[in-house]
Amino acid sequence: MEALATSAPVAARRVAPTPIGTTGAVIGELILVLWAALLGFLLAWYEPDWHSPAPYLLALLQTHLYTGLFITAHDAMHGVVSPNKRLNNALGTLAAGLFAFNWFPGMLAKHHAHHRHVGTQDDPDFHDGRHPGFLPWFLRFAWNYVTWWQVLLMAATYNVLKLFFPQANVIAFWMIPAVLATLQLFFFGTYLPHRGEHAVDNLHKSRSQFRHHLWAFVSCYFFGYHYEHHDQPYLPWWRLWRTKNTD
Repeated sequence: MEALATSAPVAARRVAPTPIGTTGAVIGELILVLWAALLGFLLAWYEPDWHSPAPYLLALLQTHLYTGLFITAHDAMHGVVSPNKRLNNALGTLAAGLFAFNWFPGMLAKHHAHHRHVGTQDDPDFHDGRHPGFLPWFLRFAWNYVTWWQVLLMAATYNVLKLFFPQANVIAFWMIPAVLATLQLFFFGTYLPHRGEHAVDNLHKSRSQFRHHLWAFVSCYFFGYHYEHHDQPYLPWWRLWRTKNTD
């Protein structure tokens, strides 16, 4: 299932940084629009037949778009959504906020600490050295990132939404996809790449999925190519696959 390479250093293909122009902003805005449009439809007009696979597939699609929100915010942390810093940070702030009220400026500092101190006690994404299993590590990860303000805002938003839309739809298409996307991002973007021992010359303490572009996109917007991301953080997610191409 995980299809990860070994912990030895990965011979990542170098992709020279090139201007992103307006492409990154357009892609980020498209994800935002698709997420909002599908959510609006699912909350306001969709009448799910829970005995058919359709609502479950739609929930998974909404989960994928939720993940895209976070990936857009993540790229903004690296300044690769737009060369216009104000637009880059605005899209990052909006995408992070729509994903369960994450606060972009706070996430920014922690994410760069992850890159600087990957796999050490100073890495906010890493486990504490005593609880490397999936669930304990995830709980520590959540403790480092989730704030009481987020919890209160999510609770308040849920109670407002259910006044206007069917409660089942709010749970199935707004709440559950956010939880599933959080688990997806942690599993494919933190747990699988960084767990276990790494070779001493693996500077990024990261593994990488084997080359399979379709699966890499579906699973986590190419962030299973994780060694490559740490090695070339100037690449936006939609260019990351190029590091796996063979000449």
